[in-house]
Amino acid sequence: MAPPLGYDHHTTGYERRHTRRSVLAGIAAAGALGATGCSRVATASTTNGGELLDRLRAQGVVRLGIAGEIPFGYIGKDGRLTGEAPELARVVFKRLGIDRVQPVPTEFGSLIPGLNSQQFDVVAAGMYVTPDRCKQVIFADPDYQMLDSFVVRKGNPKGLHTFKDAVAKKAKCATGTGYAQIQHAVEAGYKESDILIVPDQVAGLNAVEAGRVDFFAGTAVTVRQVVGKSAKAEATKPFVPVVDGKPHIDGGAFAFRPTETRLRDAFNAELKKLRGSGELLRILRPFGFTKAEMTKLTAKELCGG
Repeated sequence: MAPPLGYDHHTTGYERRHTRRSVLAGIAAAGALGATGCSRVATASTTNGGELLDRLRAQGVVRLGIAGEIPFGYIGKDGRLTGEAPELARVVFKRLGIDRVQPVPTEFGSLIPGLNSQQFDVVAAGMYVTPDRCKQVIFADPDYQMLDSFVVRKGNPKGLHTFKDAVAKKAKCATGTGYAQIQHAVEAGYKESDILIVPDQVAGLNAVEAGRVDFFAGTAVTVRQVVGKSAKAEATKPFVPVVDGKPHIDGGAFAFRPTETRLRDAFNAELKKLRGSGELLRILRPFGFTKAEMTKLTAKELCGG
């Protein structure tokens, strides 16, 4: 079943439109500059009828649609584009003969419309591959997979390891605005009205530390990062959530316009090499990714093909 109109996020399930937390305010100016600076290039690339990969090689630059979300794709405090997807893009596109990447910041819900209206060349935002999105764009194979994890108080006093545990122990649950973990909690037996919805993982950590909830649910990478400097909280071991009654692992990938199969296939070929050599993990590790997030999932599997 497709999500209601107006829902969107990295995640699957209840995908709600929301302002991208963390750094959107900080990249507003960069976004304006990116949009202005790209207009002439976009016009040229849409009217000459050539293949995109050849045009990008000739231009020497590829425009990346990002959504200002740590750790996936964002503008750092130093004004530099970074994140797991942009850093991977730098390596892959360099190997494809394209020397530079240029950020085009936008809201997450505008990434697919922006891609298909040629505002940028590729989505580099760690976007989850879902069947609904596969009807609108084509995906590279995932560069990471993602499990769930909880922020709990030190020592995990209630022994929480999955949503099933949490429901059985009547633990108070919190998660973030638009997170897939809302659906995961509901499927396990929570009423959505009983879940504390907070703006982001920092607010979730604060709720756990203050004792307002027993746990905060998020992605394994998000949870690991947010507890890093906490003296009162820790992360649980990642686990596979349940979606539509079945264990489900999500995967994030680059997205391309449906006509750009040649570019997507070239990207996939380089990604496969990086995965095989272990360099993919080296690129993603600084953003909190571990061996547990490395995957052999394919876009075809996640698209339901």
